[in-house]
Amino acid sequence: MTNINKKIEAEYNLRARHPNFEEYFTEWRDLSKTAREKLLCEIDIDYGSGLSMQLDLFPAQGKNNPLLIFIHGGYWRSLDKSDHSFPALSFVRENISLASINYALAPSVKIEQIVEQCSRAVEWLFNNHSRANADASNIHVCGHSAGGHLAAMMLSTEWAQFGLPERLIKSCSAISGVFDLRPILSTSINEDLKMDESTAILNSPALQTPKYKAPVLVAVGMEESQAFIEQSKNFSAICEQAGHRSNYIEVAETNHFNVVTSLASNTHFLTKAILNNILCESL
Repeated sequence: MTNINKKIEAEYNLRARHPNFEEYFTEWRDLSKTAREKLLCEIDIDYGSGLSMQLDLFPAQGKNNPLLIFIHGGYWRSLDKSDHSFPALSFVRENISLASINYALAPSVKIEQIVEQCSRAVEWLFNNHSRANADASNIHVCGHSAGGHLAAMMLSTEWAQFGLPERLIKSCSAISGVFDLRPILSTSINEDLKMDESTAILNSPALQTPKYKAPVLVAVGMEESQAFIEQSKNFSAICEQAGHRSNYIEVAETNHFNVVTSLASNTHFLTKAILNNILCESL
């Protein structure tokens, strides 16, 4: 039984903080349906044989495009890639192929297994890059909330163990992520995750040494809880200290949920910042 700290719970329990959260989910699903109807796509591709190891591909026109891998949020225990097709509306338009990946959800799996599955998705996409009209040497990751955490964890992955280039990930954009998992131990969220302190530390990007340097963009909504703002601000500073080129952005008039909805528009400030993070490394 998790020993819940009420103050920490209030900072991290987003559904309690935003009782209308389902309205955001509905908007994501509607936008994602539009993306699948309007864009060339391949849906439900297996990248492994394990639970929920599937991804959706949205290839940009032509060949050898940058590839952006998007990892959805949901506190590692809810939501689905099909709710997060909508970033393709912006990035494909900018000649960037997009893959939206799934992973198994807690409590069916532990968080370290989720991290491993995301690594396997990246490996599959590297080996099958032509299927996305993409360049294997130009792969980028982006994620929101739990997906922001998972995207950041890809910078701590030893790609050589898969026989892949060491500097496989060319840039990372993490939106409203949890980069130090230790506060989650004192919340109701951990009732599903079942982490202990050592597991939290080993799976915290802020507490791990990145295996290589890559440009990092860390974004957070200005209407988010102070805990989420501090998580993002601190992680950006840690990346900078580790030698990454790090860009910290506070997005005005957005909360934890609608900050990622911004990615449906290629003219939004946040989308442009991620595009810049990708394209600067693609030159």
